[in-house]
Parts: sequence; structure tokens; C-alpha cells
Amino acid sequence: MLSRSWKSARGVIKTVFWNLGLLALGSWLCAVAINGILIPHRFFGAGFTGVALVIHYLVPSLPVAVLYFVLNIPLYALGWMFVGRRFFLYSIAGLLIFSAALAWTSISLPVYDMLLSALLAGIIMGVGSGIILRSLGSAGGLDILSIILMKRFSIRLGSSILAFNTLVLAAGAVLFSLEMALYTLVYLYVSSSMVNMVVTGLSQRKAVYVISPQWDKISQEIQEKIQRGVTVISGRGGYTGQEQQILYTVITFRELSRLKQLVQNIDPDAFLVVSDTLEVKGQRIGNEPHW
Repeated sequence: MLSRSWKSARGVIKTVFWNLGLLALGSWLCAVAINGILIPHRFFGAGFTGVALVIHYLVPSLPVAVLYFVLNIPLYALGWMFVGRRFFLYSIAGLLIFSAALAWTSISLPVYDMLLSALLAGIIMGVGSGIILRSLGSAGGLDILSIILMKRFSIRLGSSILAFNTLVLAAGAVLFSLEMALYTLVYLYVSSSMVNMVVTGLSQRKAVYVISPQWDKISQEIQEKIQRGVTVISGRGGYTGQEQQILYTVITFRELSRLKQLVQNIDPDAFLVVSDTLEVKGQRIGNEPHW
């Protein structure tokens, strides 16, 4: 019993340190992008970081780290009632770590071209933000606000984030420069792409549906030649009313061309749908190949 309790406690401690480590590494990278590129080039940002930067440019004596921390205080007072306790506690740690990283990271990156600076800032910020998102918390800011708005007013996360960032960019363009706002758009686009890459990984899976009278042969070929599991779904044509089988499988991007060619060779008229997946979990069942 004592041994089991110790293993459980050790697992919890390991999880806590792992997530705090992710928050620390991600926050440091974000601080490098903000202090090393965004501030020297007077770019704006997204979320509460963007608000803090705009205020800092208006009143340079106010540090970005202090502004970011102060802006988050009222959100965390409300957040306790709307977000999960574990997420809330990790997010408090994330806020403290992120604010400390902004305050203590002093760096100047030797990139002077505006477009290249926007690209580099987007890469560094995107990787840092993606690492933070892989933890069980956040660095505060718009994440907390979006959850509060969704639970209180049923406003979708994407809608609130888009609206908030649009207001920040519009304010920056009016108060400072439209050119800076456009460079910031480049930075935000690259950053969001890097976040997706870090969170979903480089080997994003593809979900494939195949509808064909030769479904049985295609299913066997997928399992034997591509070594992927196949699920057979019973369906019925909406126009003809004819019963038919639909094949569903999940493959890697590199396997997609092979699967297309395989289906083409068996049935050139097969109906094939390919879509991206956000995340795939699970393993093989019985003797069937895993996803």
C-alpha cells in the first residue's frame, strides 16, 4: 500500500514538474520574441500581450511585464468561477513565469529587415506558445477571457479571439502606423502556423473515406500493402436508396499518395474524401493494424 502511494505521489510530482518546465521554456521563448524583436521594431502582438505593447509604446516608462501581469489580475479573479481548478492553478503559475520571463529576459537579436524580423518573431513566438499549450495550463490573458466569455455568454473561442485581436491591431494602426499593423499580421500568421505545427506535430494524420462497389478488395489492399486499419461503415445512397459500404481509415501524409494510387488501380470511379485530423489517439485492436 505504501509503495503504491509513493508511486502515485511520484507520478503527480513528475507531472507537475513536467508541466512547469513546459510553461517555463515556452514563456522564455515568447519573451525572447517580444523583447528581442517585437519591442525593438515596435510591432504589436495578439491578446493581452498586444494590449501591453500598445500601452508600453504610449507610456514607455511602464514595463510590458508589469502591464501584462496587471491586466490579468481581474481576469483571474473571475476565472476561478469559470475554469477548472487544475487549469486555473497551472495558469497562475504560467502567468507568474511568463511575467518573470518578460521582466528578466534581456536580448537583442541582430535582424534588421522588417519582414525578416516579423517572420523570425512569428517562428519563435509560435514555438513558445505551442509549448505552453502542450502543458496543462496557460500563460493567462486571452485564454482565460475566451473561456469566461464562452461559459457566460456562449461566445465561441475563435470568435472572441479574432474580435479581440482585430481591435488590438486596429488600435495599433490608428495610434501608430498601418505599416506596423501589416507587419504584425505577418508575424501573427507565422506564429499561428507554428503553434499548429508544435501542438499537432509534423506527422499530422489524414482521415480518408472511400465509397466503392469494390470496397472489400480495397479494404484488404489497404490493410496488406499500407498496413493500416480499416473500419467498414454501412450506408445508403440518398438518391438511389441502394445499400453500400463506406471505408474509413487514418493514414499519414506520406501514405496518402500510395492510398490514392491503390484505390485508383482497383476502381477508377471510387468516391474518395480526404480530410485533416486535429489529433489521433489509440492503438491497434486485436490483430488489426493500428492507425
